[in-house]
Amino acid sequence: MKYAGKRGFQDRSSLIYNPNITLRGIPLDAYDYVVNGKAALDWVVERQSVKTDKASGITNDANDYANETMNNPAYPLELFCSVITVSLETMAIVRRLPALDID
Repeated sequence: MKYAGKRGFQDRSSLIYNPNITLRGIPLDAYDYVVNGKAALDWVVERQSVKTDKASGITNDANDYANETMNNPAYPLELFCSVITVSLETMAIVRRLPALDID
């Protein structure tokens, strides 16, 4: 799972899930929902990507978790799509809130 484009020039409106699946048209407004200083979608991409630790050689593969624990190989993709929806809906609510008036 990674954004389209090259490092430093990422296209956050497109996500390459695997060689066969690419999500396109991701609303950039979805990245406005920030948790602990990072867009929620960026958290998902970071945590759901397959990574191998250089020192230990241990591979952290979210697909293993999806298959073994969730019994759903599409879980990482579904999670990303769900977080898009949650991000957009949350920001719509936040933007409708009245301005905070502190004396």
